[in-house]
Amino acid sequence: MQNLPTQERFPVPTEALDELPYHIKQWQKGYESLPQEFDYWIDDIEGQIPAELEGTLFRNGPGLLDVNGQRIHHPFDGDGMICRVAFSNGRAHFCNRFVRTQAYVEEQAAGKILYRGVFGTQKPGGWLANAFDIKLKNIANTNVIYWGDKLLALWEAAEPHQLDPQTLETLGKDYLDGVLHNGDAFAAHPRIDGQTLVNFAIKPGLSTTITIYELDSSGKVVQRHAHSVPGFAFIHDFAITPNYCLFFQNPVSFNPLPFVFGVRGAGECVQFQPDQPTKILVIPRNPQQGKVQILETQSGFVFHHANAFEQDDKICIDSICYESFPSVEADSDYREVKFEELAPGQMWRFTLNLNDKTVQRKLLEGRCCEFPSVHPERVGRPYRYLYIGAAHNATGNAPLQAILKADLETGQRQLWSVAPHGFVSEPVFVPRPSTSGEDEGWLLAFVYDSTHHRSDVVILDAGDLNKGPVARLHLKHHVPYGLHGNFTSQCFAPRK
Repeated sequence: MQNLPTQERFPVPTEALDELPYHIKQWQKGYESLPQEFDYWIDDIEGQIPAELEGTLFRNGPGLLDVNGQRIHHPFDGDGMICRVAFSNGRAHFCNRFVRTQAYVEEQAAGKILYRGVFGTQKPGGWLANAFDIKLKNIANTNVIYWGDKLLALWEAAEPHQLDPQTLETLGKDYLDGVLHNGDAFAAHPRIDGQTLVNFAIKPGLSTTITIYELDSSGKVVQRHAHSVPGFAFIHDFAITPNYCLFFQNPVSFNPLPFVFGVRGAGECVQFQPDQPTKILVIPRNPQQGKVQILETQSGFVFHHANAFEQDDKICIDSICYESFPSVEADSDYREVKFEELAPGQMWRFTLNLNDKTVQRKLLEGRCCEFPSVHPERVGRPYRYLYIGAAHNATGNAPLQAILKADLETGQRQLWSVAPHGFVSEPVFVPRPSTSGEDEGWLLAFVYDSTHHRSDVVILDAGDLNKGPVARLHLKHHVPYGLHGNFTSQCFAPRK
């Protein structure tokens, strides 16, 4: 699809940007730990919080990038920290607390790293101290969702942790009323289809078992079914339609020996296989409606999907695709990324024809982008508007410094940028009450302001990003770059 010209209006200072729209040293400051926990009403506000905006934004991400000065190897190994922004009567309250996992409590008491991380964090003492220790740290750092009157912090390789939504106190592991057992996984990318939450779990090996869970609005598991697919699978996200769950089995291999012998982390043992195709797994949500179908497409790597839908006897999946898996090296420093040397993630549409087992690809967005969001009522259905974190420049790879609105019908784009000193996170779409338009609502996002070393909670009008922020809520501190979050219409502001 040929994109129409982007409408770009953003407050970019006129000074030179050293040929890049960002300064690497400023970007790096967003990866400093935030060991403090806060609880306060936000009083430093530019603009005005919409009176109609009532509810709570929950967000998860690594809050500690070190343990008592001992740096972790990759931010994905950082302890989960929940941020809560509650909106009520035109005001907003901020609170953050770490998820008190067993490992977090033990390491804070010991003042040192006690557990290995998936992405290369090792215990002190070299390979001898790490060999044959394959127990991984449940860091509960990837997503957080309020469902069935429970607030759950999610990490895809283990059970969720339940939190008190009013205080963010950790209540312990949650086993979905006995459906999960000790050590069972429950992924960090649930999809909500009306009054149903759909999620999955992966058990990789020579063959991989994918278990699909559907929970009703009370949080009860009403359907569970497992499927075995050939080969090792590294799957972080999935997409749904009313009839299918859709997974991309990325072309990677896993050699466990360096991990077992204490030389590398498990994530460092994953190797991309460019000569192998990407497999798309099509699993009926109702297991009585057929078997798993496996289609193949061009090699690539997908972390996140924007949406999927059924149309004209075909299935369309819109996904952020990379040329290869961004491997983690044992001697690397994640803060020293040379963005310009890496291929960007771009939005592609994969159209599946289940009759002739073919897949067609089409580039939807060539700008470097990640963390997509759509109107919650359009999940799994045809949609028009996509919101996503994006690079400031139209070409090349770079940190996310903008939020992009893409009109997939007309090709029009709107871009709101905070370059050169700002860096954005995942935008979360919140529908405006009593409206039905697909872009009638707000986008909520954390923005790191490197000039003041603080973070802002930004409210944008989803209908027109060119207006700039409706309100910009200045926090008293920074929040490290995070991962995923969700909004609930239930307000958990402090009781007065």
